[in-house]
Amino acid sequence: MAIDGLISLRSDAGPKQTADRLKAELQARGLTLFAQIDHAAGAAGASLALRPTELFVFGNAKGGTPLMQAAQSIGIDLPLKALVWQDEAGACWFSYNDPAWLTERHGVAEPTQQVTAGMSALLGAIAKAVTSGAT
Repeated sequence: MAIDGLISLRSDAGPKQTADRLKAELQARGLTLFAQIDHAAGAAGASLALRPTELFVFGNAKGGTPLMQAAQSIGIDLPLKALVWQDEAGACWFSYNDPAWLTERHGVAEPTQQVTAGMSALLGAIAKAVTSGAT
């Protein structure tokens, strides 16, 4: 199922190991992990069932500020977010918003191409490391 602006890669590991890889990768790259939200734990607290689903909110001002200087409204989509989740078949996935889609959404794709390209490359490298264990 394709969702506009969302990039999803299947992980070769389970949700916990994938989440641990993500935290290690963010730290290794000097990115700040602002929040880690365990949606499954929240569901359990409400007596509801949900497969493993964790949201990570991360970034740094050097990457996000130029986008917000171009369009402050993009602040609704920043910092960056990634979702580690398990599907109904038991496969683990790593999903994140495509930075190019975000800048298109806020009407600043052209003036922020260089920043967006760098952000896309960084997220692609993080996604590869997180889903395949390759660094």
